[in-house]
Amino acid sequence: MNNFSKLKDLVMSLEDDFSKFYDKNNAAAGTRVRKGMQELKTMAQAFRTEVQNTKNAGAATAAPAAKKAAPAKKAAPAAKAAPAKKAAAKK
Repeated sequence: MNNFSKLKDLVMSLEDDFSKFYDKNNAAAGTRVRKGMQELKTMAQAFRTEVQNTKNAGAATAAPAAKKAAPAKKAAPAAKAAPAKKAAAKK
């Protein structure tokens, strides 16, 4: 949960800058917001990678339980042939 705390702290630290940028039109605050959002993006990607690696490591160490085989796919129905054209009737 330490990562979650870091994430919350970063978001909360940006609150004042968001307010200054949107409410007071402070351009420097906008720069800080963009920088903070980039840090948030980088942090989020690192957390995603960590979660994925932890999940995969757990799956690799778990005993392979009786896995169900995927059901076989049914064959697609055959396409219907176009009806044959009738010969023109003689008049």
